[in-house]
Amino acid sequence: MKKIELEIVALSHSITQTHSYAVVLGEISGLRRLPIVIGGFEAQAIAVALERMQPTRPLTHDLFANFMATYGVELVEVVIYKLEEGIFFAKLICKSNNDVTEIDSRTSDALAMAVRSGCRIFTYENILETAGLFLDQSEGQIVPAGEGKPGSVHVKSDSATDTEMKGLNLEELNKLLQQVLDQEDYVKAIRIRDEINSRK
Repeated sequence: MKKIELEIVALSHSITQTHSYAVVLGEISGLRRLPIVIGGFEAQAIAVALERMQPTRPLTHDLFANFMATYGVELVEVVIYKLEEGIFFAKLICKSNNDVTEIDSRTSDALAMAVRSGCRIFTYENILETAGLFLDQSEGQIVPAGEGKPGSVHVKSDSATDTEMKGLNLEELNKLLQQVLDQEDYVKAIRIRDEINSRK
């Protein structure tokens, strides 16, 4: 089966499930998108790595990446290999001393690890045919990454929070940003940081 390379192009609140997020993977050589619903913790883990934020203490995925690096295990690629009853299955392809090992993983964890290692992400044609969508910017459901910067992710707005932020001055926004960072809510921190940057 032919593997198709993907990249993370967006992270947004899930439309179908409350308190969940959707990470949107884009076909590198095409227009198809693969939205995958993930939990808030995993969304934060992906956002932190994409935005190159430095948490005060290592997050779980950082710890695992550090563990692998310490013992000479390289994450070569992530493969989303199966879709069953709406659930995506992934595996980590790891290399150590010329031995290649496949490790079963939740897709959200595999993506968080891929971002940290800089490895490539793949899926198969049958999965894209079944669950893939074509990008439709007019719908506003899939938000492409900003300005095409590599390693950048656009977090879809939470309109209530964004309205509140519009009423704050820069000093108040910076205080709010620090509070949110202290609470380790990195997804919200990205929105606040973007609001601050838009005023400069």
